[in-house]
Amino acid sequence: MNFEFSDDVTTMREEVNRFLTEQLPTGAVRQRIETGEMLDQDLWSKIAEMGWLGAAIPEEFGGVELGYEALCMIAEEIGRALPSVPFASSIYLAAQAILLFGSQAQKKTYLPGIAAGSVIGTFALAEGAGDPAAKAVRAQVAGGKLSGTKLPVFDGLIADFAIVAAQSEAGEPGLYRVDLTGPGVARRPLESLDLGRKAAVIEFAGAPAEILPLAADWSAVAGLLDRAAILFAFEQVGGAQRALAMALNYTQDRFAFGRPIAALQAIKHKLADIYVLTELARSNAYFGAWALDTNAAELPAAAAAARLSASEAFFEAAKENIQIHGGMGFTWDSDCHLFYRRAKQIAGNIGSVRYWRDRLIDRLLTQNENIKAA
Repeated sequence: MNFEFSDDVTTMREEVNRFLTEQLPTGAVRQRIETGEMLDQDLWSKIAEMGWLGAAIPEEFGGVELGYEALCMIAEEIGRALPSVPFASSIYLAAQAILLFGSQAQKKTYLPGIAAGSVIGTFALAEGAGDPAAKAVRAQVAGGKLSGTKLPVFDGLIADFAIVAAQSEAGEPGLYRVDLTGPGVARRPLESLDLGRKAAVIEFAGAPAEILPLAADWSAVAGLLDRAAILFAFEQVGGAQRALAMALNYTQDRFAFGRPIAALQAIKHKLADIYVLTELARSNAYFGAWALDTNAAELPAAAAAARLSASEAFFEAAKENIQIHGGMGFTWDSDCHLFYRRAKQIAGNIGSVRYWRDRLIDRLLTQNENIKAA
């Protein structure tokens, strides 16, 4: 197995990295947050023009069909840059839900707008604190109308539609598409740790809901989360790599007692520990990319392993980056805290570490039982 991207994707990565570096130099994200704008519309439009939004969407539905390998690479670069765009909500979750579980008519109707960036989607699963579970879904659809409250919904204030997990009249959890600009929908901001990825409370009171016909039970929701976990893992790996680079650069420029602090043994140990965690997460993420691209049977286990290792690597890298920067790492004038905020929030975005650890253990036990039975 090759644990590197193909030559074409590697070449594309250089262009993606160069573009985001030019668009988002140091301090640009903080300046955007200070304006109070929830969406960097100019950047979002440029991303759409370059085809990133349609990387994993077939050409017949308006995408460019570059494949999941390219989408994973883009996710990693998004993680490095922290742009204020709803890439994860609209592409990892909403677009994938329609692509996997929607009818042909739904795909033809909704996916072209997502790929073009003219329509933004989000995913509404959580109804407060707690991990994803069928019994935790209380929102209900009756007679084609959805009622219930979802929170937090990331990018819910700027999204045009949401893919909502809700119970059918028969009590089975499924996925429904709901127009957030239509009747029966009320949205309000929800304070969140990550200032660049805003959250919302969305209240549904008889909102028209359209079922995704191939998502008739909880296994569809779990499958969508598995696929999203791999993409989030790449974003976390990108964030961890950027935090490590920031810390390393600072240690080489910061002098104490006549020499750079990079020469201090304690600093070397911190940097080495971050590097090891990041490389482990990177390996798991690449295995997940292979499983995602081939729809392999190992995908659930690969997703859980990638999610767990990437969450740990990003958090530790972001935390130690602040510590290495010392007092200035805690200030608003440093970008360090933005990575710490993103690391903390993204780690619970689609289930906690405990949830994914349990998923991994259950999957490995099942595989072990299957081997014994064979």
